[in-house]
Amino acid sequence: MFSIIIPTYNNLNYLKICCNSLKKNSEFKNELILHINDGSDGSLKYAKSNNIKFTFSKNNIGLCSSVNLAAKKSTTNFILYAHDDMYFCPEWDKILKENLDKLNTKLFYLSASMIEQNGGHIKYDCGSDYNNFDEKKLLENFKNFKSRDFQGSHWAPHLIHKEIWEKIGGFSEEFNPGVGSDPDLNMKLWIEGVRIFKGISKFRVYHFGSVSLRKKSHLKKNKGSKTFLKKWGITTSFFKKYYLRSDSEYFGPLDEPKKNVNFYFSLLGCKLKYFFTN
Repeated sequence: MFSIIIPTYNNLNYLKICCNSLKKNSEFKNELILHINDGSDGSLKYAKSNNIKFTFSKNNIGLCSSVNLAAKKSTTNFILYAHDDMYFCPEWDKILKENLDKLNTKLFYLSASMIEQNGGHIKYDCGSDYNNFDEKKLLENFKNFKSRDFQGSHWAPHLIHKEIWEKIGGFSEEFNPGVGSDPDLNMKLWIEGVRIFKGISKFRVYHFGSVSLRKKSHLKKNKGSKTFLKKWGITTSFFKKYYLRSDSEYFGPLDEPKKNVNFYFSLLGCKLKYFFTN
């Protein structure tokens, strides 16, 4: 059904929780593909011993390059990108399929709702890390919270049709180790004609917010917001507000931005930032 792409960098304790949740809580036969950076913590051995597909690099090559490399091994029509510190709640893939079945297009970007200890779309404490994770508490309660489908995106996990993924070239690797890569991906999708940017309330994952691939990277730190501004001429906040209408209630495909006084005033601010950045 889905090709689940997960980059990881010596984060085995979280990776095990993530992979186990996919094995336990999936309705369909999905394809899991890891990209293992370094793997000296045992994650390489873990993938091999559990017959999990993977790509590998001796060093941390960054989130963007990791996902792009692993995605080349996908054999389904759908690329689902996720982090290794996420627990997928039951029926996640069934809910995604139900949403897909209502669409008559390959031009979509579907993302999940986050349950987090101190934030996310649903604030609920089931543990701060792998040591105190309360899976039983999560499974007994994750359906009990009211939320709504929302416009825009919470970035990961997200689903894109493979044909569109390949057409836009996946993640832009100038954003390695990863900061700013998500809005850039959304901008490329927008230019390609995608107007369905939907966060699905019932597609839920628990997110630990652990030390991630980006934070632990030895690569030169990329200032994602600056790279985005120089590439597109607008800020990520402008793009999210006027194009994606992020976090507002989902009513259907997005329209072109409303070009009113506020739009042009904010756009002027972007141009000034662009000028001083360059």
